[in-house]
Amino acid sequence: MDVAAMMDAARRRLAEADAPRERLGELVQPRRILGMTRPLKIAPGVRVWHLGALLVADDAVLATGAILRAREEVRRGFTAESQRERAALAGAARRGGFAEGEVVHYDWTRLDLDAVARGEASGPLLVIDGVPSIHWSRAGGYTGLQGYLDERIELLEHPPAGAT
Repeated sequence: MDVAAMMDAARRRLAEADAPRERLGELVQPRRILGMTRPLKIAPGVRVWHLGALLVADDAVLATGAILRAREEVRRGFTAESQRERAALAGAARRGGFAEGEVVHYDWTRLDLDAVARGEASGPLLVIDGVPSIHWSRAGGYTGLQGYLDERIELLEHPPAGAT
């Protein structure tokens, strides 16, 4: 089975199970008004199924980028600049229209399934010795895509106790 067919089968299985979806977000730099810059926003996009290293939309497959929860921006002290930046992005998602606490996927990358079918890598996907495979973590190696999808869909359909 090729990668596109695997992803279509995964979509059908996820839709039939009414598996939960999360939304994509896109960074938007608002126009300047009267010379004043307005704060950055993260605008809501389509809903996707989050399957670990993959985000599966109705018409595309994406590599997972950064993830955060939208929240109201408040003044607070930070011990690290990275915390300040992350809080600013969470506030940008809230300003952009995400609900308080909603999961936001941003900085994702669209994958080219045709390239994978030709034997080229696209994000974490690659065909190795005729087997569609996924590089599911920076520290891990490649594993078979079909087994990975089955496991991730099962976890989404039946999360472990305390995971939700």
